[in-house]
Amino acid sequence: MAHMNAPSWQDVAAQTERALACGALRSFDTAQSVIEDHGVRFLVRQAANIARKEQASKLAAKSAADAASEWRDPFSPCEEALRVGDIGERHFLLLNKFNVLAHHLLIVTTDFEQQEALIGEADFAALFACLDRFDGLGFYNGGTVAGSSQPHKHLQMVPLPLDGHALPIESAIEAARTHGIFRAPQLAFAHAAAWLDDDSIANVHATYLQLLDAIGVHPLDVMGIAHQSAPYNLLVTRRWMLAVPRSVSHVEGVAVNALGFAGSLFVRDDAQRDVVETLGPMKLLANATIS
Repeated sequence: MAHMNAPSWQDVAAQTERALACGALRSFDTAQSVIEDHGVRFLVRQAANIARKEQASKLAAKSAADAASEWRDPFSPCEEALRVGDIGERHFLLLNKFNVLAHHLLIVTTDFEQQEALIGEADFAALFACLDRFDGLGFYNGGTVAGSSQPHKHLQMVPLPLDGHALPIESAIEAARTHGIFRAPQLAFAHAAAWLDDDSIANVHATYLQLLDAIGVHPLDVMGIAHQSAPYNLLVTRRWMLAVPRSVSHVEGVAVNALGFAGSLFVRDDAQRDVVETLGPMKLLANATIS
């Protein structure tokens, strides 16, 4: 589908080892469990070392504040120890400094673009160039309400399977597969999905715009550049895409980003896990969307 150079899986693994060795990469231990809801086996990861996670949160908040100012962009320049390599001429691949999932990657625009700008064909080309090299889940947090902490445009990617597990929502999407835009009845949160059928990048981009329209997110002109009219999350695999409209960033204190809608939730402590168990993962996600 894509025809540009991108780093290989060997490049990702080697840079990860180097970044861990020099302390640039900070991975956090989690305890993982499964909560089944509506036939979907949600993966719930709980921070195993709260003190380290609290410190990481403070550092991440500082990075977000710096990135929001006109004086500091954490991706320009990026931390060289985290840089995996270029993806074509307009993007580069970066290790996520504070990661819960192993080999969590960022696909960052070389020149500054706003995170709320719509994803363009070049962005999809960079993502699929990576997906051509190794299987993974691409995702996008469209705005702070959708879970984004940096204003410099970046897609994200984690390898599949997720720590040895099949992607939790995959079977629900496969069961509902049809032509055009569709919903998966098993997923009890607002969304729109589409099967890709090995389309061209131009067709993938057109499908993305159709998905946004289906969830009520429309292009908004900002100084000649198309931006999103509302926050949303996007999930992308080699086979399908799914878009979710967002209304709030947290539900009863639990942060929700795109990975939650893929079936992978992160909680900081027992109290947040109790929220997930009491509400149920589907209700939690439904409360984070626009119905």
